Amino acid sequence: MKLSVLDQSPISKGQTATEALHQTISLAQSTEKSGYHRYWVAEHHSTNGLASTSPEILIGQIAAATNRIRVGSGGVLLPQYSPLKVAENFRMLEAFYPGRIDLGLGRSPGGGKKTQLALTDGLEKSLSSFSRQVKELQQFLNGAVPKGDRYFGVSARPYTSNQPELWVLGLTARGAKHAAVNGTGFTLGHFINPDQGREAIHVYREKFKPLKEADNPRVNVCIFVICADTEEEAEELALSQDLWLLQVEKGIETRVPSIEEAKEYPYTKEEINKIHQNRRRCIIGGPTKVKNELIRLADLYGTDEFLIITNIFNFTEKLKSYERVAKLFT
Repeated sequence: MKLSVLDQSPISKGQTATEALHQTISLAQSTEKSGYHRYWVAEHHSTNGLASTSPEILIGQIAAATNRIRVGSGGVLLPQYSPLKVAENFRMLEAFYPGRIDLGLGRSPGGGKKTQLALTDGLEKSLSSFSRQVKELQQFLNGAVPKGDRYFGVSARPYTSNQPELWVLGLTARGAKHAAVNGTGFTLGHFINPDQGREAIHVYREKFKPLKEADNPRVNVCIFVICADTEEEAEELALSQDLWLLQVEKGIETRVPSIEEAKEYPYTKEEINKIHQNRRRCIIGGPTKVKNELIRLADLYGTDEFLIITNIFNFTEKLKSYERVAKLFT
């Protein structure tokens, strides 16, 4: 089993963004020591509780503070940007840290309509262009813009002998097709919506078109995990994540609340039902339960790699959770 990390650099209540970003560096160093394979950072905009707005900058900081672990984006919101500029950013990272950079791409608009327009300098951009953008990005990365193309003669620099590993993030068969037809890896966002995961991965493998003869389908799955010494301790830690998910989905608050706040919160019957539904996006428990559930999902999805995301209030407990999960497979 390969274990990797997805980090949104969540800000706990009472904490600054600077503190959260430095904790991201610390978590990357800790998970590298524990044997994790990749460390990906997200891209979120116009929100007070997620500090990772610029994955390109954060990737460079993490790679500089680590030695072995692959570092990448989960993911750059390609519809808001130019494929050339994204190619240049990640070629630059590859030049500094050869063989360690991943480029994960998301189709999300990155926020509400105003945020989306602010990112594109007021230009209305269609999400339907995503697959075309992925193809152009690959051409720039590989130095293969064909003759007759509108961008023939344009080169992404600096030159690097190897290129970042390319992945497309998705939740459904549509996202899987974008990855398949462009020959990239596919990351399933089980932590967002697990309902169509098996179908999406089936479609990806069925429609995969390799760019090179040796290319094969690559799948990893992202999921919320909280692992404690006992079931009871895991449930206690999960209280902050449960409330955080409720508030994020309502657009109320994106900072992570404390366990004490979660215990005092006056949950409605509908909110309690929603928490139960959200638990399908998570694995929460002691070591035995967590290991068994990861193995079960690995069989279900046909993957040997999981990206672990843990958004709880206490950073020390977060570190311990990642360490416990790593020990399950070493």
